[in-house]
Amino acid sequence: MFLFSDPQQEKDANNWRRKLDSFVKANQQEIAALAWGLLLERGQESDKTLGIDMQPTPHFVYCSREAIETLNRNVKDHIQEILGVLDAHNPEKEVVLIGIGEGQIKMIQFEPNPSPAICFEQVASDVDTLIVRIENQMTDFFRAVSLT
Repeated sequence: MFLFSDPQQEKDANNWRRKLDSFVKANQQEIAALAWGLLLERGQESDKTLGIDMQPTPHFVYCSREAIETLNRNVKDHIQEILGVLDAHNPEKEVVLIGIGEGQIKMIQFEPNPSPAICFEQVASDVDTLIVRIENQMTDFFRAVSLT
């Protein structure tokens, strides 16, 4: 492998992705509950994927299928795998998120235990409350955690 950029710049550019991985791993049940609750609200036929935009502070967004396809075309099919993951996604068993930060995207996919539906039942909270709670947790986590 050849690096043509400053290794410290590469490390800094990837820092948000490592932090996001850590946050998601530590909060899988709540994120799965949110994903299921949003699915119930918008219906199975929705073409939108849940995303986490890191700027200016971490917050949830929706990414439309059309926007992801446009981005894929604009980057000469370098994110084609994301479209394949979305096509095969089974929301009853797994959670798929797209992390957006610093001119990069990151696909996050995990299978929580228990299932997303059970996670939603267990948190006993509405979607709006979950969004606020998880976004606040993300903000606190990203301020406190240093993975340099």
